[in-house]
This record gives sequence, structure tokens and C-alpha cells, in this order.
Amino acid sequence: MASVAYILQTMEYGPAPESAAAATDWLAAHSPFGHFINGQWVAANSHFDSINPATAKPIARIGQGTAANVDAAVNAAQTAFLSWSRLSGHKRARYLYALARSIQKQSRLLAVLESMDNGKPIRETRDLDIPLAARHFAYHAGWAQLQATEFPGYEPVGVAGQIIPWNFPLLMLAWKIAPALAMGNTVILKPAEFTSLTALAFAEICEQIGLPPGVVNIVTGDGRTGEAIINHVGIDKIAFTGSTEVGRIIRKATAGSGKKLSLELGGKSPFIVFDDADLDSVVEGVVDAIWFNQGEVCCAGSRLIVQENIAERLVDKLRARMERLRLGDPLDKAIDMGAIIDPVQLEKIRRLVAQGVEEGAVLHQPSWQCPTEGYYYPPTVLTNIAPASTVAQEEIFGPVVVVLTFRTPAEAVALANNTRYGLAASIWSENINTALDLARGVKAGTVWINSTNLFDAASGFGGYRESGYGREGGREGLFEYLKRQKVVSPSSAALLPTTNGHVDSHHHGHADRLPDDAMPVLDRTPKLFIKGKQSRPDSGYSLSISGAQGRQIGQVGDGNRKDIRNAVEAARAAESWADATAYNRAQILYYLAENLSARAAEFVTRICAQTGVSPAQGHTEVEAAIERLFIFGAWADKYDGLAHATPIRNLSVALNEAIGVIGIVCADESPLLGFIAAVAPAVALGNTIVVVPSERFPLSATDFYQVIETSDVPPGVINIVTGRRNALAQVLADHNDVDALWVFSDAPQADLVAKVEAASITNMKRTWIAHNADWQSASHETIAEYLRQASQVKNIWAPYGA
Repeated sequence: MASVAYILQTMEYGPAPESAAAATDWLAAHSPFGHFINGQWVAANSHFDSINPATAKPIARIGQGTAANVDAAVNAAQTAFLSWSRLSGHKRARYLYALARSIQKQSRLLAVLESMDNGKPIRETRDLDIPLAARHFAYHAGWAQLQATEFPGYEPVGVAGQIIPWNFPLLMLAWKIAPALAMGNTVILKPAEFTSLTALAFAEICEQIGLPPGVVNIVTGDGRTGEAIINHVGIDKIAFTGSTEVGRIIRKATAGSGKKLSLELGGKSPFIVFDDADLDSVVEGVVDAIWFNQGEVCCAGSRLIVQENIAERLVDKLRARMERLRLGDPLDKAIDMGAIIDPVQLEKIRRLVAQGVEEGAVLHQPSWQCPTEGYYYPPTVLTNIAPASTVAQEEIFGPVVVVLTFRTPAEAVALANNTRYGLAASIWSENINTALDLARGVKAGTVWINSTNLFDAASGFGGYRESGYGREGGREGLFEYLKRQKVVSPSSAALLPTTNGHVDSHHHGHADRLPDDAMPVLDRTPKLFIKGKQSRPDSGYSLSISGAQGRQIGQVGDGNRKDIRNAVEAARAAESWADATAYNRAQILYYLAENLSARAAEFVTRICAQTGVSPAQGHTEVEAAIERLFIFGAWADKYDGLAHATPIRNLSVALNEAIGVIGIVCADESPLLGFIAAVAPAVALGNTIVVVPSERFPLSATDFYQVIETSDVPPGVINIVTGRRNALAQVLADHNDVDALWVFSDAPQADLVAKVEAASITNMKRTWIAHNADWQSASHETIAEYLRQASQVKNIWAPYGA
């Protein structure tokens, strides 16, 4: 037997196995599994094996869900929604708290099941996954209690279909079910086919605490089951975590369906190390970033971006650290890495690493051999990597980190952002100024400073760019399960033009009546407005604009694809607008309002001529537009983020950041106010925009670019392309350099919605479709919704303490 002195010198560990007896007994009592529908267990018609990745042997039989099972689950969820959504927040909070306590009470069983089913070390399931799952239910119990006072004007979406991955089975379930239930929704959840066991154990917990039937339904199965959920007409919301490729399929399938959608997709997260960082801490950070959970983490720090003068030293330290990592039986409490989920994923990792070597990468792996039983892959470092190489761009989803080098902070940011993803980032420096500056520059939904892979229910998590959209956790995550109550305020209704542009009976016969001191409208052809300049349309054609009585009152340019391309390029080139101080953006919005006010009579005349409303109504619309500029000018430097109360010594700050280039397609109603109401919030929060004004009434927007020219708006921040709205909306949806698309309409347009949502899959741009007149009101809820749509949340974690 080794002496204590020998053990302390070698730091060798003997096995510390966790007993699987309780989990094995539970599986024997329940397998083969059925589905949990309407509070009851429903037998499955067919089954497949659930394999333990560490042994490659089956441990349970899982039911294959059918379209009929999904239909039954949806019917149950729809019925349960009628009562669950009306239940008081306090009662829902008590159910959520009961779920949290039951997870805690059964934590050991759940941890063992997770390790057996997924292949991850018991240390991770015991100390992270299961406690954090319980934390999500307890945290969201609090939001259920506060919903009525904290989310006025919002209501639950309805029935949520949720599809989760295999890398964090129970934790992903908690991330999705807890906020959905807290806000009054009901759920059909499909766990990953590889890892269904803890979801089924959770279904049993729902049964034990007396959760009302139909509130939570668990239907297991493969991709066919997920497809049935996605396509079911009775589901109001889809929440998906998984690969970007599958996310594209889901976006296309749901396009035009009216389903609310949140996607947490792939990642290729940068791990940036400066030469003043504590390298020993960095090494342990890399272990947690890429070798935690065998690298099967969407936000894994898989790109190690190191300052050039310390790169060789850091790689030497990593190679030494790899030699000490322990890989083996996931139920052994002394191991660091478990097994890869299945042979298909294992082969993908091997193939990508081999491709990296073929492209010139240098391979570094430990000298020891992996276990021959089960699906194992060793920790791996690839050096001599080109930024455009396959392994630097593609998500490997395994324990493989690639090393790139930089010299300056600007180069570090450029390398970090040189990917189509934007899920997370980790920055290591003893200089907090450097770290925070880079945190703002990196395109990622979460940034950890001198830390990595920190998660909490209070802090939202989600991606930028092709890492998806929507947030899970925190206050921001609750909006994924809420929708605006459809109420048209009397104040906004008064501002809308009447049907077909004609006046109501009270104003009949006065459609073209102008204020007594108004001058006739001059016959001219407004141009497009791109990069701060008036520009003729590429097509060389113009569209005639008729007034309320059918007479031509002007012409505008007929914009096309090339005009949109030029406008998007101008908007992208003006992205430094996001770096301007919020105070500066506010002042420019006030200046726009000031100059619009000086020309109010002219704009009243134009509105009356186009829509046929009375001068009084036209005046009301102009004043409302001026007020809207003031409102968003006021919010520009007051739309603050939050400091999350995460339960560690850590400053967790949620920042509201600009999305980037936003395409905006305006409705016909209230041509000036509708234009200003959409433009102002986007610009206030630092976005640059390409806006397509009302097709029927575009002259108010083209008049407004003269206000823009005199109000110090930087070139390219606001670009206006007139023309046929549906065709231009499609071009904006197809454009890969547009980050978000807003489409406003007077009434639902199913064909247009379906087309733009389907087209958004090319770069996973955010889409916002609004056809409710209330979007033009100035209520607190409406303003808050505009601001939320105009921003994306970045969570920055900065641990502190000696």
C-alpha cells in the first residue's frame, strides 16, 4: 500500500466509485418507459435502447413517440392551459417550489442517472447539474409570485413545445420548463433520444407533487417526434437547444405559422488570454472551458486566442496539465472526464481533428490511452492554426481546443469575432480595463472575465448571430414565454387613417382639405436616402403616389435589390454609432424632434394629402411623432441593464447592446408616426437601419430625410429605400448582413410572414412581425417592447475577491 508521503508526492488517486444500485433498481422498476401525458403514463407502441456511453451497453428501453402521442399531449396541454394560466401567481409559485424541493430530495438518484445516461462525471452532475436545476425552479417560483405586478400588459403565450439536447439533460429541462410554467404556459417537452432518463424521472416528480394533469407532458423519441411537435398547429411556442443546422430547419418549418420561437444554437467560443494573466489560473480555466463535460458544451472555450509572447509557455503548461487529467468511469468520483455521448459523435470528433491535421495543425494529446470499452476521446490541443481553417470555424463539440495568437487587443477582438457564432467568450487579464473593453467588443451573449462556464438562473443565457436568439434565465428569459395583450388603445386608434385611405363620415367631402395657410404640394420626385445622401434608385423607375381622392400627388423611387445592398453596406459601415455615448444619441433624437417641430405645418399638409385625414388629425400625428422622438431620446441613456444577484462572489452585469443592422418595413397606417415609432427606438439603442417606408404613403418618410440631413445624424445610420414593400422585405430577409428584421403591417399577411421568416435562416437573423395597431401607442408596455426588440442582452461575469 502506498504511503501518505508517496500519495502527496505523486497526487495519484485510487478509484472512488459511486453506487449505481438505486438507479439500477429504479430503471428495472420502470423500463420499458412510456410517455407522460395528461398526468398519466401512456404505453409506447415501440421502443429503442438507451445506451450507457461509458460501457456501450443498454440500460433502459425508451418509448418512441408518435404523431398520435404528440397530438394527445397537445390536447392535454391546451385543456390544462385554460386553468393553469388563470391560476394565481402564488399558487403557481408553490408548485414550482415543490418541484425544486423534490429535485433536491432526489438529487443523488438524479445525478447517478444522468451520469449513466450521458457519460459525464458524477462530480459534475452531483455538484453542478442537479443543484442548478433545482435553483431554476426555486428562482422562477419567485417570478411566478411577482408576475402580475412586474409584467403588466403581458400574458402567457400558450402551449410550449420544447426540445432539448443530450449534453445537460435535466438542466436543459429546468431552463425551459421553469420559466414556461412560471409565466402560466403549459409544456410538451421532448428530451434527446440519447438521454431521456432524467426527464422521465422528472415526470414522476410532477406526478408525486400533484402538478395538475396536462401542465407538463414528456414525450420521448427521435427526430420524428421532434418534427411532430414543431409542426403541430396547436403549439404556440417552440423552444429549441441544439445545432445551428437543426435550428435552421426549425426556423423554416415554423416560418409564417405564428409560433413564437427561441433558439439556443451552436458556438465556437473564444478564450482570450493576455500576457498579464495568471497563467496557472488560465490553465485551470481551460480545463473548465473545454474539457468540462468532455467538451460537449455549446459555449465551450474551443478557440484559445493567446497573446503571442506567452503562447508557447501556455501550451507547454496545458500539455503538462493534460497528462494529469483522469479519464474513465463516469461514476468514479475521482475522474475528470467521462465518455462521449455516442459513436457517431465520437467519429465526428476524430474526423474533424484529422482534417485539422491535414490542413497543417500540430496535434497534442496526452501519452496515456483511453479506456477501450465505451466511447472515449482524449483531451486534445491543436496548434499552428490558421483563423480560416476548418477546426477554427466549425463546432467540434468534443474535448478539442485550437490555439491562435494575437499581438494587440484589436487583433484579439477581430479573431474572437471571426466566426459565424456568438454564444459566449472568456477573457483573461489582470487589467480590468482591458478585460471590460474587450467584453464590450466581443460579439457574444455571455462574457466571463477571468472565469468560464459560470451559469445561474438569475443570469440570462443565449447567443448573438448564428448562435440563435432569445434568452433563458433571468428576467430577460421570461419574455420568451410572454406575449403582449392585444388591446388597441383609444389614443392610438384616433391616429390611424380610415379604411383604404378615405376619411370617415364625419370628414366626408374634405379629404384633400388642407390648413388654410398651406401651400400646394410641389410636384417632385423624392430620391432614396443612403449613406446620408439622396440617391436615385438603381432601377431608374418611379412609383406614382396617389392622394386620398385618387389623384397623383407625387412619385418616389422604385428601390430594388441593389439599392438595399447599398443601404445595408452603408448601415454596416456606420456601426460606430453603437459606440457613441448614449447621451450623444439622445441629443440627436431631440435635435430630430426639434427640426421636425419647426416644419410641423409642412408635415401636416403631407399627411392630409396622402391619407385624407383632417388637419386636426394630421396635427395630432405630427405631435405624436415628435413626442415619440422625445420618448426614445429619453430612454437612450436610461435603458439600463441589471446587476444580477447570482449566489457567488461575482459581479454579473446584464448589458443591453445594439443588435447591429436592422431592416424595418413600415405599415401604411399613420405614415409619419409609424415611420418614427419604428426608427427612433432602433437608433436610440445604437443600431443602424435600412427602412422601407409605407408603400401607399411614403412621402412623409421621404420628407423626413431632409430633417435627418439637418440634425447631425451620421451618414449611414438611417437609410431609406422606397418601393414595393413585400419585395423589399424579402430582399432584407435574404440579406446575410442584416442582423434583424422588423415587419409592421395593418393586418396579418401570412404569405409575407412565412417568406421572411423562412429566409431568415441564412444567418439566423431575429424577426419581429407586428400587425397590431397598438404598436403605435405610447404605453409603457409598448415602449418597453420596442426597446427590448431593439437590443440584445450580453451578460458579463466578473468574479472578485482575493
